[in-house]
Amino acid sequence: MTSPSLPPTARETTASTPWPVRTLSMKISDYVDKMSPLWVEGQVVQLNRRPGMSTAFLTLRDTDVDMSLSVTIPTGALDAMPTPPQQGARVVVHAKPSFWTKRGTLQLEARQMRHVGVGELLARLEHLKQLLRSEGLFEPSRKKALPFLPRRIGLITGRATAAERDVLAGVRRRWPAARVEVRQVAVQGTDTVPAVTAALRELDGLADVDVIVIARGGGSFEDLLPFSNETLVRAVAEALTPVVSAIGHETDTPLLDFVADLRASTPTHAAAAIVPDVADELRGLATVRRRSRAAVHRRIASERERLAVLMSRPVMADRAAIVAQHRAEIETLHARGRSRLQDRLARERDRSDGLLRHLRAVSPQHTLERGYAVVRHPDGTIVRDRAEVDADELLRVTVARGDFAVRPVVA
Repeated sequence: MTSPSLPPTARETTASTPWPVRTLSMKISDYVDKMSPLWVEGQVVQLNRRPGMSTAFLTLRDTDVDMSLSVTIPTGALDAMPTPPQQGARVVVHAKPSFWTKRGTLQLEARQMRHVGVGELLARLEHLKQLLRSEGLFEPSRKKALPFLPRRIGLITGRATAAERDVLAGVRRRWPAARVEVRQVAVQGTDTVPAVTAALRELDGLADVDVIVIARGGGSFEDLLPFSNETLVRAVAEALTPVVSAIGHETDTPLLDFVADLRASTPTHAAAAIVPDVADELRGLATVRRRSRAAVHRRIASERERLAVLMSRPVMADRAAIVAQHRAEIETLHARGRSRLQDRLARERDRSDGLLRHLRAVSPQHTLERGYAVVRHPDGTIVRDRAEVDADELLRVTVARGDFAVRPVVA
């Protein structure tokens, strides 16, 4: 019971009127006790069963994220299972949450425990597969092409595993100069998904890593389940770097194979897919060089033959004939042009002479040369009438060759 002096609800507490720890612990316990029993799924990561004790203790961990809860279960419930649970087993537990007020911890008080069957897991995987397919994560159009020769290869694999040795040996055998960035992580158990996802994101962030290989050897259906985990599959789909899936054997098909940019049946096959064979490339290069050299020789021989045919023609026997022919044409055109120019000049000269004669015929000077004269007043105006002349007026008379002054004689 809460003391009357204490706030009845959490929102009414203040710095001056706080709840004691026991009060909060009891409040939480009361709230948790109101929860109904439920079924919860997880993975057994720790099981402690001591002889002579009626209760066993285990840790149930989420299969996708790093979250776990402590569970207590009667040993009789464990004995009732067809096979005792082992570490890493996926189970469903019927339990009721409880809160231990003394230590402030939440745990589950289990009554039943069942293994998650393979059939049920397959049904869940099929549902997830259809969901991812409907989102287009399996479409070939979204898959990225692998580089011909990666600058650096990212390898995510287990610690000191055969898969790591197979990939490294295959890469170094095919292309000895290849550089490999290895990330050794857990590839089995509850830490697989977060560990592989973190390594994938780390390698994807390196600028010179051009391809990433996720490799693991064969195993049971349950061992390969983390590579069908939705979190890991979506992380591979979001990666900017091409990802090669090399999980298990040829018959194993985790969902990672469908979303990866390339599926390799084995780790050895992955090595063959990410780097070329240096011996094959050298042989191919030698073949190309040989073919190129032969093609150049054939071209040279063909051009020599064409040149010989051209040089054997009669026109090429006397090489000056072409020049002489064009020279004769040029001389003919030159003479023709000169003749036409002279004719044109003669016509223009005759026309100019005619115009000159016409100008002379109509010019005042020609009239003066015939004996006529021009009489002007002192101001320069021409005298056209005798009445315009005054007595003793000094007039200017212009003749063909000069002019002189006269005074009129008035009769």
